[in-house]
Amino acid sequence: MSVLQDLHLHYVQACQNLSQPENPFIARVLQEANKNDDISSKGITLKLAGNNHLVPVLRVTDDDLGVLVSVLGQAAFVTGLDLAYNVLTDAGAKTMATFLQEKSTLRYLNLMFNDIGASGAELIAGALHRNESLVHLRMTGNKIGNQGGMFFASMLKINSTLEKLDLGDSDVGLQCLIAIAIALTQNKSLKAINLNRPLLSNQQEETTVHIARMLRSNSSLLELHLGKHEMKNFGVERLCEALYENSSLRYLDLSCNNITCDGVKFLGELLKRNQTLEILDLNANRIEDVGAIYLSEALLTWNRTLQALSIVSNNITGKGLVALAHTMQFNTQLSHIYIWGNKFDRSTCVEFSELIEMGRLQLGCTDVAPYKVDGKVFLAELSHGLAKHRYWAPRCATVAPGAANASLDIVAVSEYLKDGAMKTKVGDTLNVVV
Repeated sequence: MSVLQDLHLHYVQACQNLSQPENPFIARVLQEANKNDDISSKGITLKLAGNNHLVPVLRVTDDDLGVLVSVLGQAAFVTGLDLAYNVLTDAGAKTMATFLQEKSTLRYLNLMFNDIGASGAELIAGALHRNESLVHLRMTGNKIGNQGGMFFASMLKINSTLEKLDLGDSDVGLQCLIAIAIALTQNKSLKAINLNRPLLSNQQEETTVHIARMLRSNSSLLELHLGKHEMKNFGVERLCEALYENSSLRYLDLSCNNITCDGVKFLGELLKRNQTLEILDLNANRIEDVGAIYLSEALLTWNRTLQALSIVSNNITGKGLVALAHTMQFNTQLSHIYIWGNKFDRSTCVEFSELIEMGRLQLGCTDVAPYKVDGKVFLAELSHGLAKHRYWAPRCATVAPGAANASLDIVAVSEYLKDGAMKTKVGDTLNVVV
């Protein structure tokens, strides 16, 4: 009998011992895992996400989790656990926290979009004070609030193992963001953090100022998500000033803010001197033609490190888009560009069609595809982009984890990652990492 067959058998026995009915979803995942032949050498991730679009599943509850972790305590080969989109509450968080403190060998834990609140966040963050195995934690969409976020800020002052932390869409507030920024001035292990969509009550961009101050001294952070921060040109200027002194950050996400062409002027000047930034996400701002031209000028003659640029939905017309297309003909390092949601004219369609036809721009590296009607070229939308798999990852085996049409990854964090190993590869997914 194989190790994985033993794992399923142990689950059945644990359900009987704890008088807990079997969850058919968990049982099926464990049975499917029997087909994996590489567990002994690579480990395995149990994918128990409750948002399976193909087959209705019985979502994992707090009681189900109690049985599952009793089994995982004897299964060191399980190094990843995806429990996204289930119905776990603070009680389930308590169970998981106990597991993380005592017997866990998990390197990846995904708890996104459950029903965990501030109390559960306190327990999980407290467990990470001692845990020395977990490398990647996703708490996305759990309404932990400002209070819950403060516990993770405190944890970052102590934990030296965690490399990726996702607190996006978790209702964290001003105090939490400032506390995290302060913690990251000391933390040397965290390499990627998602702080998208906080709840901010003022327009003074105090959080951006603190984050910029952190970037001046932090030399380990490679990936930073600051989407939906209501950031304006003042905040962008502060970040750019800090990044002149930062030589580590490679992925900067400023999507869904209030950045105009004046703010992009600071980014353009930064790109002329910065030699480390590789991915820049300006999706859903308002940089317009002037901002696009600032970027194209910097990328045409100065910058040769940026590999991916997203300017989706920025009110850019043909003038700005053609300038960027012209830049791509000369800057061969820029391999990914996303432009949908802007104002395409005939020249835009022709320029990007030519880039694609000559092989300079691959279809997997952009979000448009050319087609012709009555001899005229138009651009159709492709479902590609930096954040395609941020909230949902396909279970289909035909979709490779390294697909270039999903979010690009800077830090390879998975159950297969050796301690200290990193890679920078445009095209790897940010969230589909296990």
